[in-house]
Amino acid sequence: MVEGVGFAVEVGEMYRVPAGARHVVGPGSHGTLVIVEELGAWTRSTSTGDQLLSAHLPWLCSVLPMDDYPTRVPDGLSRRAQYFASIHGLRLESLGAEQYRGDWSERGIPEAVVDRVVAFEERWGGVVLPPAPTYNGGPARFCPDTPERAPAGGWWFWAGDQRAAVPYSFMIGPRGEFGLGTSRWVPLHASVDGWVESVALTHHAAMWAKQITKVAGDDVDALELGSYEPVPEVEGLADQWWRGTDSLIAVHTGQAEFFSRPDYRTAVIYSGLDHWGLHG
Repeated sequence: MVEGVGFAVEVGEMYRVPAGARHVVGPGSHGTLVIVEELGAWTRSTSTGDQLLSAHLPWLCSVLPMDDYPTRVPDGLSRRAQYFASIHGLRLESLGAEQYRGDWSERGIPEAVVDRVVAFEERWGGVVLPPAPTYNGGPARFCPDTPERAPAGGWWFWAGDQRAAVPYSFMIGPRGEFGLGTSRWVPLHASVDGWVESVALTHHAAMWAKQITKVAGDDVDALELGSYEPVPEVEGLADQWWRGTDSLIAVHTGQAEFFSRPDYRTAVIYSGLDHWGLHG
């Protein structure tokens, strides 16, 4: 049984529940991730007393366990990211981009661009990950939309819903980069995989570090990174990870570049890591 605020549902059964937000993404009372959408709800725990902390559920909902998700984790990720996505990630429905191919072609969108959207959706469409500590959590769910011309040339498309009201969208750039975009474009990672690797590494490092220190603004420039090496799998651009002998450092400059505010630069230092903590 999964209990909500003012109602309880049996796994696999259908119930009409209180009206509210379009969807809820949040932790359960036992630390489980709970996702609720218009016609479906997913929870990793079906034990009695696992409450939805935010229970604004619309329409008619079906509650189903997601035991099959691990078989759908995209390949090519690091072992750490594969584990993170399989244990903490869920996969919901996505746009179904292929059905719009004809309409997009009639609107002058190049076939190669449509292919990129379809490929992104096949790999990441519908995937929900736990929130990142930056950018108000990052995308709530990977789900593309109609491609548009990017300000600097080429084509870009939406990566997915924002979790909160932010003055930018999460976009997939002309060369497959993942970044922040509106009238400006700040690529954070060279690929969506890089963003996922970064989120996975954040959760891993936070779990194993003996000490976590955050610095901002000019203090970021004062970091001595000469003895560190970049973590290649995150494919860092505006955001980058650095690995030392017993620590990891995440440097985030995306919002600083987007808003032209150097004081928005941040770095998080995860210290006291052993080999497993450094590499996972």
